Amino acid sequence: MDKKRILMIVGFIIVTLLLGFALYWVFFAEKPSGTITEPGDGTTPTTGIFPPSDTGDITDRGEIAPGVLPPSDTRAGGSFRQGQITKPAKEEKIVDSSILNPSLNNNGDPQFYNKNDGKFYQVLSDGTVRALSDKIFYNVEKVTWSPNDNESIIEYPDGSNIYYNFKTQQQVTLPKYWEDFSFSEEGSKIASKSIGYSPENRWIVTSNPDGSNLQYVAPLGENGSKVDIDWSPTRKIVALSRTGNPLGVDRQEVLLIGQNNENFKSLTVEGRGMQSAWSPTGQQLLYSVYSTESEFKPELWIVNADGDKIDTNRRPLLINTWADKCTFSGDRYVYCGVPVELPVGAGFEPTIADNIQDTIFRIDLQTGSKTSVATDNAHVIDQIFISDDGKKLHFTDKSQDGLFSIDL
Repeated sequence: MDKKRILMIVGFIIVTLLLGFALYWVFFAEKPSGTITEPGDGTTPTTGIFPPSDTGDITDRGEIAPGVLPPSDTRAGGSFRQGQITKPAKEEKIVDSSILNPSLNNNGDPQFYNKNDGKFYQVLSDGTVRALSDKIFYNVEKVTWSPNDNESIIEYPDGSNIYYNFKTQQQVTLPKYWEDFSFSEEGSKIASKSIGYSPENRWIVTSNPDGSNLQYVAPLGENGSKVDIDWSPTRKIVALSRTGNPLGVDRQEVLLIGQNNENFKSLTVEGRGMQSAWSPTGQQLLYSVYSTESEFKPELWIVNADGDKIDTNRRPLLINTWADKCTFSGDRYVYCGVPVELPVGAGFEPTIADNIQDTIFRIDLQTGSKTSVATDNAHVIDQIFISDDGKKLHFTDKSQDGLFSIDL
């Protein structure tokens, strides 16, 4: 047998052995066993019982918005220098259930509707959760709280509305065609939209909270979607109407609607998609709009909005977020949940930020400085509000159930 044939046979044997070993390794060899991490034992609260504030897992800060850049000294979409980071004394989850429309009562205690059992509760200063009533309200869609603590307007998905007094247990059914409720500063009146079938029967109305003493304020016609019912703390203004004269693509005139056909000066707003919030005294209006200048991202503005000063000192705050993610602390400071990054065009669709982590900023409206408030965990701010003394910040999170509190 010649050498060439011998080499071919030897090569064939070697290749066959290598292929056999490879097949064995893939299909038959034992693999080293990895360690599987078992999920932690969660606690599901029974109806009406709230577990301790440290129950449950918090989503890791890096997992809340894959692909989103973490905060830096200069936030994308803005041009301010970040101030000192304030570390909270404690972040606490004071309620662990799915809740709706929390607010603070006159004692500074949070109150809310619990979606799990259909009851209303308040959190006392010692952390005790107390039911406001034994009555169960199923499938509530929205709650508008009265400033006097004892009353609320409760709305349902089918359009039904009721007034309820937690102290007297009085319940009154309000018309289904009323919507967008707002209480006056002292709680003695409500304003709303009365949406009839035909445009001539659509009005801004005011009444007592139980629906009595009805008064027609201004016709809505076909412009109901352009009107925001929001009673100012001064009681002078009941609504803002985006029906003024056209001022171009990126500007609009916003009319201030009073109770008695007052001829208030209008506001000039630099953008579209307006959301707004009154300062505690009603002297200023915080609002967010988007425009070509902001790459169609929401941008915060502040403007004087009372008396002869209406529409003066209008200025941008260089913060890209929505006004409904903000709350006033007195007339000087505003706390806002600010997305760490927003894509171009986010103003058109706010839900695009529902999975983007927020940084909480305190904005000084006098100096323009912004200070970030550190949190222990990652959050997507939904509703946010602060105690009257400015010492405790409360908020809900779009990415998880519960009510959170920070000692400032």
